[in-house]
Amino acid sequence: MSTQPTPSVPDPHLPLIRPVGPPRTPGCAECLRLGTPWVHLRQCLTCGEVGCCDSSPMRHTRAHAATTGHVVVRSIEPGEDWRWCYVDDQFV
Repeated sequence: MSTQPTPSVPDPHLPLIRPVGPPRTPGCAECLRLGTPWVHLRQCLTCGEVGCCDSSPMRHTRAHAATTGHVVVRSIEPGEDWRWCYVDDQFV
């Protein structure tokens, strides 16, 4: 299991995290709708939306964070166990 260091100061966006359950789609919801490819998947920890990472052509998770304010995500890639805050650009 891959883990990332925890920052020394708690991220102020952690209160946005809600229980979201398992991913509801087998891939990036927007990429599936548009028929576009993705590289890695992330899950919004506020609403559960599954989107593609910043290495993907469409960067749907970042766009979701920007339009909704849901800025904390987790990787849902096998063997990865980390969360990221888009506002503070750090692992949380």
